[in-house]
Amino acid sequence: MSFLKIAIGLLVIYTFFLVLIFIFQRNLMYHPDENNYSGDKLEVDIKKVKIKTYDGIDLLGWFHKKDLKKYKTIIYFHGNAGKLENRIHKLNHFKDMDVNFLIIAWRGFSGNDGKPSEEGLYIDGNSAIKWLKNLGLLEENIIIYGESLGTGVATEIAQNNNFAGLVLETPFTSMTEAAKNFYPYIPVGILLKDKYENDKKINNINIPVLVMHGEVDQIVPFWMGKKIYEIANQPKYSYFTKYDDHMMEYDEKLIDELKIFVKSLN
Repeated sequence: MSFLKIAIGLLVIYTFFLVLIFIFQRNLMYHPDENNYSGDKLEVDIKKVKIKTYDGIDLLGWFHKKDLKKYKTIIYFHGNAGKLENRIHKLNHFKDMDVNFLIIAWRGFSGNDGKPSEEGLYIDGNSAIKWLKNLGLLEENIIIYGESLGTGVATEIAQNNNFAGLVLETPFTSMTEAAKNFYPYIPVGILLKDKYENDKKINNINIPVLVMHGEVDQIVPFWMGKKIYEIANQPKYSYFTKYDDHMMEYDEKLIDELKIFVKSLN
C-alpha cells in the first residue's frame, strides 16, 4: 500500500512538473537577456534601421550597404540568445567580403516588443526579406544566413524560393530532437509548441547550401548538422571541424569557406 502511495505521489509530482514545463517552455527556449558580448567594437559601418512586421512590431536591424547592385546581401538570422552585439565578432569579418548585410533582432530581443515564438520569428524573417525587396533587391540577390535557432527560420523561408544561397551554422534536425537530447525523460514530442522542423523542409530547398558545424558541439549534436547536410539537395557544401563547440570559431579557415561560397554565387 505504501508503495502505491509513493508511486501515485511521484506521478502527481511528475505531472505537475510537465505542466510547468509546458507553460514556461518558451522561457527555456528563448534567452534574450543572455549576454556573451565581450566588448568587441564594430569595425564595419552599419545603419540602425526599424523593420515593421506584418503584425505591427518594430524590429531593430543593423544594415551595412556596400553596393546593392554589385554585391549580394546577406540577411543574418541569429540564435536563441543575446542581443545583436553578441554577433559583432562575426559581423566584423563581413567587411572583408564583397557583401552587404542586414541582421535583425527577433521580437522580444534587443529591446523589441513582443514575445518570441516559432510563428512570430517566421513573421519577423519574412518581414525583413520584404524590407530588402523594397530596396529593389530580388531573391537571387539575397543570401540567407541562419545561426543555431536561426537555421529554423532560414530553412523555413528558403524553401521553394529562389534566393542566391543558404548558410546554416550549427543547424539542428528539429527542435523536438534537440530538446530530447536535453530532456530525455520528458515527452517533448507532445509538449513542444515550437518545433522548427528543418529535416522536413530541407528537401524543399533547391539553392546552394553551406552547412557549418563543429564535432564537439555541446548544445546541438554534430550528427544533426551532418544529417542536414546529407539530406540537403545539391549543390551543397560543408565546413565541419573537429574542435568547434556550438559557438564556432570565426577563424581564417571559416572565413575563407564563407568567401568561397559567396563568390560561387556571383
